Amino acid sequence: MILFPAIDLKDGTCVRLFQGDMATATVFSDDPVRQSRAFSVAGFEWLHIVDLNGAIEGRAVNGNVVGEIVAASKMRIQLGGGIRDLDSVETWLEAGIERVILGTAALHDPALVTHACRVFPGRIAVGIDGRAGKVAVQGWVEQSDISVLELGRRFEDVGVAAIIYTDINRDGAMTGVNTAATEVFAKGVSTPVIASGGVASLDDLRAVRKLEPDGVIGVVSGRALYDGRLDIAAALELMST
Repeated sequence: MILFPAIDLKDGTCVRLFQGDMATATVFSDDPVRQSRAFSVAGFEWLHIVDLNGAIEGRAVNGNVVGEIVAASKMRIQLGGGIRDLDSVETWLEAGIERVILGTAALHDPALVTHACRVFPGRIAVGIDGRAGKVAVQGWVEQSDISVLELGRRFEDVGVAAIIYTDINRDGAMTGVNTAATEVFAKGVSTPVIASGGVASLDDLRAVRKLEPDGVIGVVSGRALYDGRLDIAAALELMST
Protein backbone atom coordinates (compact mmCIF):
# COMPACT_ATOMS: atom_id res chain seq x y z
CA MET A 1 0.00 0.00 0.00
CA ILE A 2 1.28 3.47 -0.91
CA LEU A 3 1.76 6.24 1.65
CA PHE A 4 1.45 9.62 -0.08
CA PRO A 5 2.99 12.61 1.71
CA ALA A 6 0.94 15.73 0.99
CA ILE A 7 2.11 19.16 -0.06
CA ASP A 8 -0.78 21.62 -0.06
CA LEU A 9 0.18 24.91 -1.70
CA LYS A 10 -1.24 28.26 -0.63
CA ASP A 11 0.36 31.50 -1.78
CA GLY A 12 3.57 29.66 -2.63
CA THR A 13 3.98 28.06 0.78
CA CYS A 14 3.41 24.55 2.09
CA VAL A 15 0.43 24.59 4.47
CA ARG A 16 -2.10 22.40 6.20
CA LEU A 17 -5.71 23.38 6.72
CA PHE A 18 -8.25 22.36 9.33
CA GLN A 19 -11.33 20.81 7.69
CA GLY A 20 -10.53 22.62 4.44
CA ASP A 21 -10.87 26.14 5.86
CA MET A 22 -8.36 28.42 4.10
CA ALA A 23 -8.49 30.81 7.06
CA THR A 24 -7.00 28.10 9.29
CA ALA A 25 -3.88 27.56 7.19
CA THR A 26 -0.78 26.67 9.17
CA VAL A 27 2.45 27.24 7.25
CA PHE A 28 4.81 24.30 7.69
CA SER A 29 7.37 25.35 5.11
CA ASP A 30 8.00 28.45 3.05
CA ASP A 31 10.06 26.31 0.67
CA PRO A 32 7.88 23.56 -0.83
CA VAL A 33 10.68 22.48 -3.15
CA ARG A 34 12.95 21.79 -0.21
CA GLN A 35 10.11 19.94 1.49
CA SER A 36 9.62 17.75 -1.56
CA ARG A 37 13.32 16.90 -1.56
CA ALA A 38 13.08 15.95 2.11
CA PHE A 39 10.21 13.58 1.36
CA SER A 40 12.19 12.06 -1.49
CA VAL A 41 15.29 11.55 0.66
CA ALA A 42 13.11 9.97 3.35
CA GLY A 43 12.15 7.23 0.91
CA PHE A 44 8.73 8.19 -0.41
CA GLU A 45 8.06 7.11 -4.00
CA TRP A 46 4.92 9.19 -4.57
CA LEU A 47 3.95 12.77 -3.70
CA HIS A 48 0.45 14.22 -3.45
CA ILE A 49 0.21 17.93 -4.34
CA VAL A 50 -2.85 20.19 -4.19
CA ASP A 51 -2.90 23.77 -5.45
CA LEU A 52 -5.33 25.16 -2.87
CA ASN A 53 -5.55 28.61 -4.46
CA GLY A 54 -6.09 26.94 -7.81
CA ALA A 55 -8.92 24.80 -6.44
CA ILE A 56 -10.82 27.94 -5.50
CA GLU A 57 -9.97 30.04 -8.55
CA GLY A 58 -10.34 27.26 -11.11
CA ARG A 59 -6.90 27.69 -12.63
CA ALA A 60 -3.27 27.01 -11.75
CA VAL A 61 -2.13 29.61 -9.22
CA ASN A 62 0.92 27.89 -7.75
CA GLY A 63 1.98 26.44 -11.09
CA ASN A 64 5.51 27.80 -10.94
CA VAL A 65 6.11 26.12 -7.59
CA VAL A 66 4.68 22.84 -8.86
CA GLY A 67 7.00 23.02 -11.84
CA GLU A 68 9.99 23.54 -9.57
CA ILE A 69 8.98 20.54 -7.47
CA VAL A 70 8.66 18.38 -10.57
CA ALA A 71 12.12 19.46 -11.72
CA ALA A 72 13.69 18.81 -8.33
CA SER A 73 11.96 15.57 -7.35
CA LYS A 74 12.47 11.97 -8.40
CA MET A 75 9.11 10.98 -6.93
CA ARG A 76 6.02 10.22 -8.97
CA ILE A 77 3.57 13.07 -8.43
CA GLN A 78 -0.20 13.27 -8.45
CA LEU A 79 -1.57 16.80 -8.71
CA GLY A 80 -4.96 18.35 -8.11
CA GLY A 81 -6.45 21.81 -7.69
CA GLY A 82 -7.90 24.03 -10.41
CA ILE A 83 -7.55 21.57 -13.28
CA ARG A 84 -10.79 21.99 -15.21
CA ASP A 85 -10.07 21.32 -18.91
CA LEU A 86 -8.24 18.89 -21.17
CA ASP A 87 -5.55 21.41 -22.14
CA SER A 88 -4.58 21.81 -18.48
CA VAL A 89 -4.51 18.06 -18.01
CA GLU A 90 -2.23 17.65 -21.02
CA THR A 91 0.02 20.52 -19.96
CA TRP A 92 0.67 19.00 -16.55
CA LEU A 93 1.20 15.48 -17.82
CA GLU A 94 3.69 16.76 -20.40
CA ALA A 95 5.41 18.73 -17.64
CA GLY A 96 6.18 15.55 -15.73
CA ILE A 97 3.17 15.03 -13.48
CA GLU A 98 2.42 11.32 -13.31
CA ARG A 99 -1.27 11.58 -12.50
CA VAL A 100 -3.75 14.46 -12.63
CA ILE A 101 -6.60 14.65 -10.12
CA LEU A 102 -9.96 16.00 -11.31
CA GLY A 103 -12.22 17.06 -8.46
CA THR A 104 -14.62 19.92 -9.20
CA ALA A 105 -14.60 18.88 -12.86
CA ALA A 106 -15.73 15.39 -11.85
CA LEU A 107 -18.95 16.87 -10.48
CA HIS A 108 -19.59 19.64 -13.00
CA ASP A 109 -18.05 18.17 -16.15
CA PRO A 110 -18.02 14.36 -15.93
CA ALA A 111 -17.55 14.13 -19.69
CA LEU A 112 -14.11 15.66 -19.20
CA VAL A 113 -13.14 12.80 -16.88
CA THR A 114 -14.31 10.21 -19.39
CA HIS A 115 -12.53 11.92 -22.29
CA ALA A 116 -9.33 12.48 -20.33
CA CYS A 117 -9.24 8.82 -19.28
CA ARG A 118 -9.55 7.80 -22.89
CA VAL A 119 -6.82 10.18 -24.10
CA PHE A 120 -4.47 9.59 -21.15
CA PRO A 121 -5.13 6.04 -19.93
CA GLY A 122 -3.97 5.26 -16.42
CA ARG A 123 -3.06 8.87 -15.65
CA ILE A 124 -6.34 10.36 -14.46
CA ALA A 125 -7.59 10.22 -10.87
CA VAL A 126 -10.80 11.61 -9.43
CA GLY A 127 -10.87 13.54 -6.18
CA ILE A 128 -14.06 13.07 -4.18
CA ASP A 129 -14.22 15.15 -1.03
CA GLY A 130 -17.12 14.50 1.30
CA ARG A 131 -18.71 16.40 4.14
CA ALA A 132 -21.42 14.42 5.96
CA GLY A 133 -21.53 12.04 3.01
CA LYS A 134 -22.13 14.75 0.39
CA VAL A 135 -19.64 15.99 -2.21
CA ALA A 136 -17.97 19.36 -1.68
CA VAL A 137 -16.04 21.04 -4.50
CA GLN A 138 -14.43 24.34 -5.54
CA GLY A 139 -11.85 24.16 -2.78
CA TRP A 140 -14.58 22.76 -0.49
CA VAL A 141 -16.50 26.04 -0.45
CA GLU A 142 -19.34 24.64 -2.56
CA GLN A 143 -21.51 21.94 -1.00
CA SER A 144 -23.54 19.72 -3.33
CA ASP A 145 -26.49 17.40 -2.74
CA ILE A 146 -24.74 14.52 -4.49
CA SER A 147 -23.55 11.67 -2.30
CA VAL A 148 -19.91 10.66 -2.50
CA LEU A 149 -20.88 7.14 -3.51
CA GLU A 150 -23.19 8.33 -6.28
CA LEU A 151 -20.40 10.44 -7.78
CA GLY A 152 -17.89 7.62 -7.49
CA ARG A 153 -20.20 5.23 -9.30
CA ARG A 154 -20.59 7.62 -12.22
CA PHE A 155 -17.04 6.79 -13.27
CA GLU A 156 -17.21 3.04 -13.14
CA ASP A 157 -15.53 1.44 -16.17
CA VAL A 158 -14.22 4.69 -17.72
CA GLY A 159 -10.62 4.00 -16.78
CA VAL A 160 -10.09 6.18 -13.70
CA ALA A 161 -6.78 5.14 -12.15
CA ALA A 162 -7.88 5.89 -8.58
CA ILE A 163 -10.32 7.87 -6.50
CA ILE A 164 -8.83 10.01 -3.74
CA TYR A 165 -11.57 9.93 -1.12
CA THR A 166 -11.29 12.65 1.54
CA ASP A 167 -13.41 13.02 4.65
CA ILE A 168 -13.33 16.81 5.05
CA ASN A 169 -14.32 16.72 8.71
CA ARG A 170 -11.24 14.61 9.46
CA ASP A 171 -8.84 16.56 7.24
CA GLY A 172 -6.16 18.24 9.33
CA ALA A 173 -8.05 17.37 12.52
CA MET A 174 -5.67 14.60 13.64
CA THR A 175 -8.62 12.55 14.87
CA GLY A 176 -7.98 9.40 12.86
CA VAL A 177 -9.13 8.18 9.47
CA ASN A 178 -12.85 7.63 9.04
CA THR A 179 -12.29 3.98 8.22
CA ALA A 180 -15.99 3.11 8.43
CA ALA A 181 -16.95 5.62 5.73
CA THR A 182 -13.89 4.75 3.67
CA GLU A 183 -14.78 1.06 3.81
CA VAL A 184 -18.35 1.72 2.69
CA PHE A 185 -17.12 3.89 -0.17
CA ALA A 186 -14.43 1.45 -1.30
CA LYS A 187 -16.85 -1.47 -1.26
CA GLY A 188 -19.34 0.56 -3.26
CA VAL A 189 -17.06 1.23 -6.22
CA SER A 190 -14.78 -0.91 -8.36
CA THR A 191 -12.19 1.84 -8.84
CA PRO A 192 -9.12 1.68 -6.56
CA VAL A 193 -9.41 4.09 -3.62
CA ILE A 194 -6.83 6.27 -1.88
CA ALA A 195 -7.93 7.35 1.61
CA SER A 196 -7.28 10.89 2.82
CA GLY A 197 -7.97 12.89 5.95
CA GLY A 198 -7.27 12.34 9.62
CA VAL A 199 -4.07 10.25 9.73
CA ALA A 200 -2.49 10.86 13.14
CA SER A 201 -0.60 7.69 14.07
CA LEU A 202 0.72 4.34 12.97
CA ASP A 203 -2.49 2.81 14.28
CA ASP A 204 -4.40 4.82 11.67
CA LEU A 205 -2.18 3.37 8.97
CA ARG A 206 -2.75 -0.14 10.34
CA ALA A 207 -6.50 0.49 10.23
CA VAL A 208 -6.33 1.63 6.61
CA ARG A 209 -4.23 -1.37 5.65
CA LYS A 210 -7.07 -3.62 6.78
CA LEU A 211 -9.15 -2.07 3.98
CA GLU A 212 -6.78 -3.26 1.27
CA PRO A 213 -9.00 -6.25 0.38
CA ASP A 214 -11.84 -3.75 -0.21
CA GLY A 215 -9.84 -1.88 -2.85
CA VAL A 216 -7.99 0.75 -0.83
CA ILE A 217 -4.53 1.04 -2.40
CA GLY A 218 -3.07 4.00 -0.52
CA VAL A 219 -3.45 6.76 2.04
CA VAL A 220 -2.52 10.45 2.07
CA SER A 221 -0.91 12.02 5.12
CA GLY A 222 0.00 15.62 5.79
CA ARG A 223 0.03 17.24 9.20
CA ALA A 224 1.12 14.10 11.06
CA LEU A 225 4.25 13.93 8.91
CA TYR A 226 5.05 17.60 9.40
CA ASP A 227 4.67 17.76 13.17
CA GLY A 228 6.43 14.45 13.81
CA ARG A 229 3.51 12.47 15.18
CA LEU A 230 4.08 9.97 12.41
CA ASP A 231 7.57 8.54 12.28
CA ILE A 232 8.40 8.42 8.58
CA ALA A 233 10.72 5.41 8.67
CA ALA A 234 8.29 3.36 10.76
CA ALA A 235 5.36 4.41 8.58
CA LEU A 236 7.09 3.45 5.34
CA GLU A 237 8.15 0.11 6.79
CA LEU A 238 4.61 -0.60 7.96
CA MET A 239 3.12 0.21 4.58
CA SER A 240 5.64 -1.86 2.65
CA THR A 241 5.28 -5.08 4.62
